[in-house]
Amino acid sequence: MARLSRERVLEAAVALADEAGLDGLSMRRLATELGVVPMALYKHVANKDELLDGIIDTVVSEIDLGTTPGAGEGDWKPAVRGRILAARQTLLRHPWAAGAIESRRVPTPAVMAYMDSVIGVFRAGGFGVDLVHHVIHALGSRILGFSQELFYDTPTDPDAQEKAAHAMAGTFPWLAEMALRVAHDEKTVVGSGCDDQFEFEFALDLLLDGFERLRQAG
Repeated sequence: MARLSRERVLEAAVALADEAGLDGLSMRRLATELGVVPMALYKHVANKDELLDGIIDTVVSEIDLGTTPGAGEGDWKPAVRGRILAARQTLLRHPWAAGAIESRRVPTPAVMAYMDSVIGVFRAGGFGVDLVHHVIHALGSRILGFSQELFYDTPTDPDAQEKAAHAMAGTFPWLAEMALRVAHDEKTVVGSGCDDQFEFEFALDLLLDGFERLRQAG
């Protein structure tokens, strides 16, 4: 058996979170997965909070930054877009990671390094410090490849959504209209239900286009 190390502990914790979610990740269960007693873990991670920070950094460090183009005033947009979509692909492989990142009051070192790299692309692309500050606020969690949705609108049962939409049509007509269209009109861009990737890129592109207009306006 390989010698226990911090890296091995974090890799096993990421695999366990992938399988069981954050609720299923405990020091006791992780120790069982590794074939050690729980106290052995504390030589490598001081507590559950340090474990969470460690697995966040392990996942964020997977983001492939090498495939995104360099940045200058003419090519900052594909660089930022590629970097954010690379982050999204990483987080989609680890569905628990977005919630874990949001739960931390202080960004972990890997998150800070990633954000620093994105800010660097904007700065090299001709953005002033004040504008980059506003840009980062506008992007919010999207900078790390996920978005905070107002509500979940892709149900597993379209018929149930149709019944609910009809029931609220008298009180909330515009919500009902949209719910019915998204659920059943195959001619819409999203088809039956929402395409999360399309919606993410749609909003991201709107933001990037707006940022470019502000940059040009000085």
